[in-house]
Amino acid sequence: MINKEIESRLFELRDEGYREFQSKLIPTVNAETVIGVRTPALRALAKEIAKRGDKDEFLNVLPHNYFDEYQLHAFVISLEKDFEKCLGEVEAFLPYVDNWATCDQLSPKVFKKHRRELLPRIKEWINSDRVYTVRFAVGMLMAHYLDEEFSPEYPEIVARVRSDEYYVNMMIAWYFATALAKQYDSVVKYLEQNSLDKWTHNKTIQKCVESYRVSEEHKAYLRTLRRK
Repeated sequence: MINKEIESRLFELRDEGYREFQSKLIPTVNAETVIGVRTPALRALAKEIAKRGDKDEFLNVLPHNYFDEYQLHAFVISLEKDFEKCLGEVEAFLPYVDNWATCDQLSPKVFKKHRRELLPRIKEWINSDRVYTVRFAVGMLMAHYLDEEFSPEYPEIVARVRSDEYYVNMMIAWYFATALAKQYDSVVKYLEQNSLDKWTHNKTIQKCVESYRVSEEHKAYLRTLRRK
Protein backbone atom coordinates (compact mmCIF):
# COMPACT_ATOMS: atom_id res chain seq x y z
CA MET A 1 0.00 0.00 0.00
CA ILE A 2 2.84 2.42 0.75
CA ASN A 3 4.02 2.29 -2.86
CA LYS A 4 0.64 3.42 -4.25
CA GLU A 5 0.53 6.11 -1.60
CA ILE A 6 4.00 7.37 -2.49
CA GLU A 7 3.24 7.39 -6.20
CA SER A 8 0.12 9.44 -5.52
CA ARG A 9 2.08 11.89 -3.37
CA LEU A 10 4.69 12.33 -6.08
CA PHE A 11 2.08 13.22 -8.68
CA GLU A 12 0.55 15.70 -6.25
CA LEU A 13 3.97 17.39 -6.01
CA ARG A 14 4.48 17.45 -9.77
CA ASP A 15 5.86 20.61 -11.39
CA GLU A 16 5.37 20.34 -15.16
CA GLY A 17 7.86 23.08 -16.00
CA TYR A 18 10.49 21.46 -13.83
CA ARG A 19 9.76 18.07 -15.40
CA GLU A 20 10.60 19.43 -18.85
CA PHE A 21 13.77 21.10 -17.57
CA GLN A 22 14.92 18.06 -15.62
CA SER A 23 14.30 15.62 -18.46
CA LYS A 24 16.88 17.44 -20.58
CA LEU A 25 19.54 17.00 -17.90
CA ILE A 26 19.24 13.21 -17.68
CA PRO A 27 19.40 11.89 -21.26
CA THR A 28 19.81 8.27 -20.15
CA VAL A 29 16.33 8.35 -18.56
CA ASN A 30 13.10 7.94 -20.50
CA ALA A 31 11.40 11.34 -20.23
CA GLU A 32 8.02 9.65 -19.83
CA THR A 33 9.16 8.27 -16.46
CA VAL A 34 9.98 11.72 -15.06
CA ILE A 35 7.21 13.10 -12.87
CA GLY A 36 8.94 16.39 -12.15
CA VAL A 37 9.19 16.70 -8.36
CA ARG A 38 11.67 19.26 -7.11
CA THR A 39 14.51 18.09 -4.90
CA PRO A 40 13.47 19.92 -1.68
CA ALA A 41 10.04 18.29 -1.88
CA LEU A 42 11.62 14.87 -2.42
CA ARG A 43 13.91 15.36 0.56
CA ALA A 44 11.00 16.36 2.76
CA LEU A 45 9.01 13.32 1.66
CA ALA A 46 12.04 11.07 2.24
CA LYS A 47 12.24 12.26 5.84
CA GLU A 48 8.61 11.26 6.34
CA ILE A 49 9.12 7.84 4.80
CA ALA A 50 12.34 7.17 6.74
CA LYS A 51 10.36 7.37 9.99
CA ARG A 52 7.70 4.88 8.90
CA GLY A 53 7.67 1.30 9.99
CA ASP A 54 6.71 0.14 6.50
CA LYS A 55 9.45 1.99 4.60
CA ASP A 56 11.12 -1.31 3.64
CA GLU A 57 8.04 -2.14 1.62
CA PHE A 58 8.91 0.79 -0.64
CA LEU A 59 12.65 0.06 -0.71
CA ASN A 60 12.13 -3.62 -1.56
CA VAL A 61 10.07 -2.95 -4.69
CA LEU A 62 12.60 -2.69 -7.51
CA PRO A 63 12.60 -1.67 -10.26
CA HIS A 64 10.49 1.42 -9.77
CA ASN A 65 8.19 2.85 -12.41
CA TYR A 66 9.36 6.45 -12.19
CA PHE A 67 12.63 8.37 -12.07
CA ASP A 68 11.36 10.38 -9.11
CA GLU A 69 10.82 7.15 -7.15
CA TYR A 70 14.49 6.32 -7.67
CA GLN A 71 15.46 9.78 -6.44
CA LEU A 72 13.25 9.34 -3.40
CA HIS A 73 14.70 5.88 -2.81
CA ALA A 74 18.22 7.34 -2.80
CA PHE A 75 17.22 10.00 -0.28
CA VAL A 76 15.57 7.47 2.04
CA ILE A 77 18.64 5.21 2.00
CA SER A 78 20.85 8.23 2.69
CA LEU A 79 18.96 8.82 5.95
CA GLU A 80 19.46 5.27 7.30
CA LYS A 81 21.44 5.44 10.55
CA ASP A 82 22.41 1.76 10.87
CA PHE A 83 25.57 1.21 8.82
CA GLU A 84 25.10 -2.47 7.99
CA LYS A 85 21.46 -1.97 7.07
CA CYS A 86 22.35 1.05 4.96
CA LEU A 87 25.11 -0.86 3.20
CA GLY A 88 22.71 -3.66 2.33
CA GLU A 89 20.18 -1.16 0.98
CA VAL A 90 22.85 0.52 -1.14
CA GLU A 91 24.03 -2.75 -2.64
CA ALA A 92 20.46 -3.80 -3.44
CA PHE A 93 19.80 -0.44 -5.08
CA LEU A 94 22.97 0.13 -7.13
CA PRO A 95 22.15 -2.37 -9.93
CA TYR A 96 19.02 -0.33 -10.70
CA VAL A 97 20.70 3.08 -10.83
CA ASP A 98 20.78 4.16 -14.48
CA ASN A 99 21.59 7.87 -14.40
CA TRP A 100 24.04 10.34 -12.90
CA ALA A 101 21.43 12.26 -10.89
CA THR A 102 20.23 9.30 -8.83
CA CYS A 103 23.80 8.07 -8.45
CA ASP A 104 24.99 11.39 -7.08
CA GLN A 105 22.00 11.85 -4.77
CA LEU A 106 22.84 8.56 -3.05
CA SER A 107 25.03 9.82 -0.23
CA PRO A 108 24.46 8.00 3.08
CA LYS A 109 25.30 10.14 6.07
CA VAL A 110 26.25 7.12 8.17
CA PHE A 111 29.18 6.29 5.85
CA LYS A 112 31.13 9.18 7.36
CA LYS A 113 31.31 7.33 10.68
CA HIS A 114 32.31 3.98 9.17
CA ARG A 115 34.97 4.79 6.61
CA ARG A 116 37.21 1.88 7.55
CA GLU A 117 34.42 -0.67 7.07
CA LEU A 118 33.22 1.07 3.90
CA LEU A 119 36.54 1.01 2.05
CA PRO A 120 36.55 -2.71 1.07
CA ARG A 121 33.10 -2.29 -0.51
CA ILE A 122 34.25 0.76 -2.45
CA LYS A 123 37.12 -1.29 -3.83
CA GLU A 124 34.62 -3.89 -5.01
CA TRP A 125 32.24 -1.33 -6.52
CA ILE A 126 34.96 0.44 -8.46
CA ASN A 127 35.72 -2.79 -10.31
CA SER A 128 32.09 -3.33 -11.28
CA ASP A 129 30.97 -3.63 -14.91
CA ARG A 130 28.03 -1.30 -14.11
CA VAL A 131 28.58 2.33 -15.07
CA TYR A 132 26.86 3.96 -12.13
CA THR A 133 28.25 1.56 -9.56
CA VAL A 134 31.73 2.65 -10.64
CA ARG A 135 30.69 6.30 -10.61
CA PHE A 136 29.26 5.85 -7.11
CA ALA A 137 32.49 4.26 -5.88
CA VAL A 138 34.61 7.14 -7.18
CA GLY A 139 32.15 9.58 -5.66
CA MET A 140 32.47 7.92 -2.27
CA LEU A 141 36.26 8.11 -2.43
CA MET A 142 35.92 11.80 -3.25
CA ALA A 143 33.41 12.47 -0.46
CA HIS A 144 35.10 10.57 2.36
CA TYR A 145 38.80 10.03 1.67
CA LEU A 146 40.34 13.32 0.58
CA ASP A 147 40.67 14.96 3.98
CA GLU A 148 41.87 13.41 7.25
CA GLU A 149 41.34 9.89 5.89
CA PHE A 150 43.45 10.53 2.77
CA SER A 151 46.04 7.99 1.64
CA PRO A 152 48.07 8.04 -1.60
CA GLU A 153 46.56 4.61 -2.26
CA TYR A 154 43.18 6.11 -3.08
CA PRO A 155 43.97 8.30 -6.12
CA GLU A 156 45.97 5.35 -7.42
CA ILE A 157 42.81 3.24 -7.30
CA VAL A 158 40.87 5.86 -9.26
CA ALA A 159 43.66 6.41 -11.79
CA ARG A 160 43.57 2.73 -12.71
CA VAL A 161 39.94 2.93 -13.84
CA ARG A 162 39.58 2.83 -17.62
CA SER A 163 36.20 3.37 -19.19
CA ASP A 164 34.59 4.53 -22.42
CA GLU A 165 31.64 5.84 -20.42
CA TYR A 166 31.23 9.60 -20.23
CA TYR A 167 29.61 9.52 -16.80
CA VAL A 168 32.46 7.47 -15.32
CA ASN A 169 35.18 9.65 -16.81
CA MET A 170 33.45 12.84 -15.76
CA MET A 171 33.37 11.61 -12.17
CA ILE A 172 37.05 10.67 -12.34
CA ALA A 173 37.85 14.18 -13.56
CA TRP A 174 35.73 15.61 -10.74
CA TYR A 175 37.57 13.40 -8.26
CA PHE A 176 41.03 14.51 -9.40
CA ALA A 177 40.04 18.18 -9.56
CA THR A 178 38.82 17.95 -5.97
CA ALA A 179 41.92 15.99 -4.97
CA LEU A 180 44.15 18.68 -6.49
CA ALA A 181 42.32 21.29 -4.42
CA LYS A 182 42.82 19.29 -1.22
CA GLN A 183 45.92 17.13 -1.71
CA TYR A 184 47.81 18.92 -4.48
CA ASP A 185 51.34 17.70 -3.74
CA SER A 186 50.27 14.06 -3.61
CA VAL A 187 48.05 14.17 -6.68
CA VAL A 188 49.61 16.48 -9.27
CA LYS A 189 51.94 13.68 -10.40
CA TYR A 190 48.97 11.92 -12.02
CA LEU A 191 48.79 14.78 -14.51
CA GLU A 192 52.54 15.22 -14.80
CA GLN A 193 52.92 11.52 -15.64
CA ASN A 194 49.87 11.35 -17.94
CA SER A 195 48.30 8.65 -15.80
CA LEU A 196 44.78 9.43 -16.99
CA ASP A 197 43.34 9.12 -20.48
CA LYS A 198 43.59 12.33 -22.52
CA TRP A 199 39.95 13.41 -22.21
CA THR A 200 39.82 12.88 -18.43
CA HIS A 201 43.23 14.53 -18.02
CA ASN A 202 42.14 17.70 -19.83
CA LYS A 203 38.71 17.75 -18.16
CA THR A 204 40.43 17.58 -14.76
CA ILE A 205 42.52 20.62 -15.64
CA GLN A 206 39.46 22.47 -16.92
CA LYS A 207 37.63 21.82 -13.65
CA CYS A 208 40.66 23.00 -11.66
CA VAL A 209 40.96 26.20 -13.68
CA GLU A 210 37.27 26.90 -13.07
CA SER A 211 37.51 26.14 -9.33
CA TYR A 212 37.84 28.79 -6.62
CA ARG A 213 39.50 26.16 -4.39
CA VAL A 214 42.64 25.89 -6.55
CA SER A 215 45.27 28.62 -6.17
CA GLU A 216 46.14 30.87 -9.11
CA GLU A 217 49.71 29.57 -8.94
CA HIS A 218 48.54 25.98 -9.27
CA LYS A 219 46.10 26.91 -12.04
CA ALA A 220 48.90 28.50 -14.05
CA TYR A 221 51.03 25.37 -13.77
CA LEU A 222 48.15 23.02 -14.55
CA ARG A 223 47.44 24.93 -17.76
CA THR A 224 50.93 23.97 -18.97
CA LEU A 225 50.03 20.29 -18.53
CA ARG A 226 47.15 20.29 -21.03
CA ARG A 227 47.50 17.60 -23.65
CA LYS A 228 46.89 18.22 -27.36
